Amino acid sequence: MENHNDTTTVLFICLGNICRSPTAEAIFKKYVSDEGLDDQFEIDSAGMIGNHEGSRADGRMRKHAEKRDFVLESLSRPFDKDVDFDRFDYIIAMDGSNISDLKSRARNEADLSKLHRMTDYCVGFDYDTVPDPYYGGAEGFELVLDILEDSCKGLLDKIKK
Repeated sequence: MENHNDTTTVLFICLGNICRSPTAEAIFKKYVSDEGLDDQFEIDSAGMIGNHEGSRADGRMRKHAEKRDFVLESLSRPFDKDVDFDRFDYIIAMDGSNISDLKSRARNEADLSKLHRMTDYCVGFDYDTVPDPYYGGAEGFELVLDILEDSCKGLLDKIKK
């Protein structure tokens, strides 16, 4: 694992950076903060497309997250291969399509070694993807939160080891 002044850098990725990845960012930040580890992490999120650049997270996602005491405050931005591959130790994608897109943008083996699936860190759930809730109803947003809470705990435990 690379260290930048003993800081672990984590970037969460989804398609538009308005539902899943900003939620993962908010959950992971809260878990890190709850353990008093803020100074040991840099945490961000981005999207594979820039259609929502500068926008807040989807209002439905924010509403569901706030019920669980997670505050989504980041603004959407597109993934930048020329900056993000160098800046982040972990680049964590929400689904197979995101992983494929990231692999196609990787410049070398070092970039590829940073790519992970969010669901690889699940401990209580058995999903291979964090489904995109954008076109669904409330249950989709709740499922995303369930999966992300589980996988963010697993990720933090893995990094702490």
